[in-house]
Amino acid sequence: MGDCCTPSGYQWIFSRKSAESQARRYRRKGLDTTSRRLFDILRRRDLQGLTLLEVGGGIGDLQIELLKAGVAHAVSIELTPTYEDAAVALLRDAGLDGRVERRIADFTAAEAEIEAADIVILNRVLCCYPDMPGLATVAANHARDVIVLSFPRSTWWTRALLGVGNLGLRVARRGFHVFVHSPAGIFATVEQRGLQPAFNSRGIFWQVAALERRA
Repeated sequence: MGDCCTPSGYQWIFSRKSAESQARRYRRKGLDTTSRRLFDILRRRDLQGLTLLEVGGGIGDLQIELLKAGVAHAVSIELTPTYEDAAVALLRDAGLDGRVERRIADFTAAEAEIEAADIVILNRVLCCYPDMPGLATVAANHARDVIVLSFPRSTWWTRALLGVGNLGLRVARRGFHVFVHSPAGIFATVEQRGLQPAFNSRGIFWQVAALERRA
């Protein structure tokens, strides 16, 4: 993944402490705003019996809500093991631990080992990965029906804000970088794999979108 994003950098950013904090928030308030937007996009579909693949699934809160809404089985792929304790505890509390397979892997490197799913989710993941075309292509290839995405809008304020943050990370030598990939480039990459835009909404910071495979 290059020097900008190292395993230690990912584990520092996405730490066990952060995972525990996110799990506590989810228990109190449910899905955060961006995850709720993705859930609402998918909830418009008939989810009964569908399969789900979430890349960068974190604590698995979106998976839990979609399983409750009818999804039959989910696979969660994470780069680091730091979310595992919090995610497993949430699944156990929800009585859903038998319906989610959690794997620690670089999705682009392990693509051949992972089965396709009806739904693929990349929620605030592309901005944390240096090879956007590689990740978006593999994710699109694994989506039988639909892929839903969230990523930072490409605006002057997002670039300025994240630029300051990246400078601090570089000075501190944290081995991590946040990317503002071109939305047009993201869409073009996914469309090349046979999916077409079905939904696109811009928030203040996060843009959410869905592309679906049409006959």
